[in-house]
Amino acid sequence: MSELIDIHSPFMLGHIRLQNRLVMAPMTRARANADGTPGPFAAKYYGQRASVGLIITEGTQPSEDGQGYPMTPGIYTDAHVAAWHNVNDAIHARGGHVFYQLMHAGRMSHPDNTPHHRQGVAPSAIAPGEQIYTLGGMKDIPVPRALSIGEIQATVGDYAYAARRAIESGADGVEIHGIAYLIHQFLAISANQRTDLYGGTLENRARFAIEVAEAVVAAVGADRTGIRLSPGFTGMGLSHRSEGPDLFRYLVRELNKFNLAYIHIVHYGEDAILHDFRRIWDQAIMLNRPGRAREHIGEDIASGLADLESYGALVLANPDFVRRVTSGAPFNSADAGVYFGMSARGPEVGYTDFPTLIPLHGNANT
Repeated sequence: MSELIDIHSPFMLGHIRLQNRLVMAPMTRARANADGTPGPFAAKYYGQRASVGLIITEGTQPSEDGQGYPMTPGIYTDAHVAAWHNVNDAIHARGGHVFYQLMHAGRMSHPDNTPHHRQGVAPSAIAPGEQIYTLGGMKDIPVPRALSIGEIQATVGDYAYAARRAIESGADGVEIHGIAYLIHQFLAISANQRTDLYGGTLENRARFAIEVAEAVVAAVGADRTGIRLSPGFTGMGLSHRSEGPDLFRYLVRELNKFNLAYIHIVHYGEDAILHDFRRIWDQAIMLNRPGRAREHIGEDIASGLADLESYGALVLANPDFVRRVTSGAPFNSADAGVYFGMSARGPEVGYTDFPTLIPLHGNANT
């Protein structure tokens, strides 16, 4: 493991001072209420994990059209804003900070999972060829409806509106989700066969992501805005044959003009493109390496390749993740069967019931 001073040194991220360089990655938990408000134990769940430098919430839909899965939270109604206040208060009370991840699922949706029960939307009317979970079981994802240019512009506005509502609810900022879902679907020729300003060339396919970032920055400020990308991601009907290094170098270079707080890279493959990003990106780089072994925690910070490192399942299963990294104590593990939705054994099982080394604020489960 790298020197702890690297991991645990504070870091200025935009307008906030993080207490360390470790980040809780966004993880869908599918435990929200049916109206999109955070569930009854969400404040407890996030508050338990507030010792990381930054919490990035589960994907949160910016509109009704943006919902892809059942029981995921939103941030576009007054009720959403009021309910998220409790979550933010729990995080801030323990010295943490939080960005909401704004996630529009695009074609990765099903009418049974949305409040208005409408067909999903996407750059083009191309189904991903996969199934999706619904409360009625696994179902084929229908062919989505292609967005008109006017609807694309309205969707850009939805992101900006949701970002304002997030800040209104007490969040420190927002992260634009650019992997697998609507933004990535615009990047990918396998999902985007448009012939207008939003399709064809890599510049056109990157246009939607750039417009969303610009609108969110205008709404809440560059220092409250991050974006998550993954040049090597495949899956969900996407092929990376046309989303290769040139497209992402162009996109990162254009996004750099907005002085965003950070880019959050989920990395697969060789590190060459990470070194390219380090050269062309002037702000913070957050790096997630899926499956990173414990002995490599902190290495990307120590090398200078990243400023922050994010972790998903390890933080899910270890509310005291930072303490365990510091002390060398063993990590809890979590059965993937408890990742999504409420357990039949109880609403806190696999959510807020993971053991800690010492009680958190007087109680190991609070």
